[in-house]
Amino acid sequence: MPIIIDDVLFNYGEMQMHFDTKLPANRITSIIGPSGSGKSTLLNIIAGFEKPLSGKVMIDGEDMSNLAPSERPVSMVFQDNNLFAHLDVAQNVGLGRSSRLKLTPSDHIAVSKAIERVGLNGKEHRKPEALSGGERQRVAIARALVRQKPVLLLDEAFASLGPALRHQMLDLIDALQQENAMSVLMVTHTPEDALRLKTWLIFIENGHISATGEAAELLSPSGPQALQHYMGNQR
Repeated sequence: MPIIIDDVLFNYGEMQMHFDTKLPANRITSIIGPSGSGKSTLLNIIAGFEKPLSGKVMIDGEDMSNLAPSERPVSMVFQDNNLFAHLDVAQNVGLGRSSRLKLTPSDHIAVSKAIERVGLNGKEHRKPEALSGGERQRVAIARALVRQKPVLLLDEAFASLGPALRHQMLDLIDALQQENAMSVLMVTHTPEDALRLKTWLIFIENGHISATGEAAELLSPSGPQALQHYMGNQR
């Protein structure tokens, strides 16, 4: 599903942000850049949590400007996973179908399939406190899956995980993207994540998109100087 960020302006404090780009459909796009550069803001604008001063976000040819977050074809997974401590795994996943957990038989089937797909079989009745960090993120991903939205946004969702566990989560996202032909946008501080998943890459600095292209090309020694500086490479 193609996503077009069309001449979007947004003020964040004293910083004016400007985003203008077209994202390739049905693949993973990584968003990297210094802290405070506007990466999460871009995701929030796409999701509808932030409203731009001007410009449009187009998803599959439809202007999202007047649509609430719940009306957009988008799911979002955050770093803190937003699980409810008093609900078990199945209930937290079920919230993706009904905010009041009034689930139909087909909803329960979808929840069970999503839990199985993220490898949490047998843990349906555990509370978040009884899960590891990686397992909690799997619950958040399963909740996004049951919403069956074609666009998945990941806001540094795996930043707090160790390297091995983060790689497991990235490989899971890669598999889910291919299975469901989703468009995935992933904010990360780790350029290696973009290379691992062979993503399209957006580099943001000072509220502007300064480079876009294949991750392997942009992150190579011949990539843009600003990106090389961000990664600590001198030339």
